Amino acid sequence: MLDQQTNVSEQSPSCEETRSDRCYRPNVDILEKENELYLVADVPGALADKIDVDFADGVLTVHAPVEPASDDGRRYLVREFGKGDYRRSFRVSEQIDPSGITAEFVDGVLTLHLPKAESVKPRKIAVRAS
Repeated sequence: MLDQQTNVSEQSPSCEETRSDRCYRPNVDILEKENELYLVADVPGALADKIDVDFADGVLTVHAPVEPASDDGRRYLVREFGKGDYRRSFRVSEQIDPSGITAEFVDGVLTLHLPKAESVKPRKIAVRAS
């Protein structure tokens, strides 16, 4: 379970129950900086132009389809590597500005930047002398 201080909570289930293909829940790290949260998701085998990141009704969903591996007539003695789609959803608090969410994908790692709303960012209060 995610720490409540991250302002993001996980939604379940992470995969569609009606699908016959494999679907994986990507591992994520969620970190907090002064002005944003950022989410790092491990999605090996995905292609940047196929990854969908959607935000609707306070829920951020990551879906990364990965084509199933072709057996090419191989006879596996042991097969531990699986391939399938990645899907994970998070409920995002109102303290995040959804219009500023950005994403980047490098070497199988998806990074989402979730900027904090102006109302919750730390600010300096000027003190006036009377």
